[in-house]
Amino acid sequence: MHDANPAGESLSTGPAEAPDTIRVLVAKLGLDGHDRGAKVVARILRDAGMEVVYTGLYKTPKDVVQAAIQEDVDVIGVSLLSGSHVPLFRELGRCLREEGAGHILVVAGGVIPEQDYPALLEGGVDAIVPQEARSDLIVTTITDLVTARGRI
Repeated sequence: MHDANPAGESLSTGPAEAPDTIRVLVAKLGLDGHDRGAKVVARILRDAGMEVVYTGLYKTPKDVVQAAIQEDVDVIGVSLLSGSHVPLFRELGRCLREEGAGHILVVAGGVIPEQDYPALLEGGVDAIVPQEARSDLIVTTITDLVTARGRI
């Protein structure tokens, strides 16, 4: 495709732009010191064509929200093994609302008992991926959430 500029020169606009890439921030909240699973998930998402930011260990919900806003992500993916998931996700949701970032989706994963799913979903988590989930379920869950919000 070519467009003419005011000087009459032909300018190529190049190939059509690809749809927006899904941007995901992968985080470890609290005192959970195991990040192998989060790194595996980050690699899975990257290999699926998503842009991934990994925050590292020992982050507070406020730290994660600030990083998510700074990185302009679509999704925060949190992996937890520590058993403190309910209060940490509630605080993450509160921080998102407080910062005016309620549009950022939240996906929970890790070791989360099914009986805690309702509390997490009521507290602002948009989806929960079970610990034994295959990589295609993780990718599909995030893609479907972002698509449903009309972001891609």
